[in-house]
Amino acid sequence: MYLGDYIVIDHQIGPFEFACESVSTGTTFTARVDEDKREIFRNHTFPDEHPHACRFLRPEGSLLRCTIHTDSPAQCKFYRCVIMRITGPGGNPLGIVTGTLNLHSDDTLLRARWETAEKNIPESLPDVEERRKVYLTGHGYMVE
Repeated sequence: MYLGDYIVIDHQIGPFEFACESVSTGTTFTARVDEDKREIFRNHTFPDEHPHACRFLRPEGSLLRCTIHTDSPAQCKFYRCVIMRITGPGGNPLGIVTGTLNLHSDDTLLRARWETAEKNIPESLPDVEERRKVYLTGHGYMVE
């Protein structure tokens, strides 16, 4: 399943307003594109090229933005796409960490550091994200 499979657009109400349903709960809701995201929402290239992605996601620079953040359903608010972006000392992007605390990286050294962090900083800690950021920063990575 993809996040886009959880939200169905029933019909368009206005230029930036849609009648939707949260598939997992059967709850209907009105999605209004946030005013500050309307310009990027007009570009339909991303959802057309990624049919399983949420229809309300749009790229903005190197990020994917939710264009209905204010009206997004509960499962979207709990699903945090990217919580950390990790770069090397020179600013080169090395990986991302998703809201499920999974590292996505091809960098062997970063993956090894992350595995060590997972062993030493368990997910059960209330400040696990901050502790892992500090750990990576202490090993020369930049984390935002």
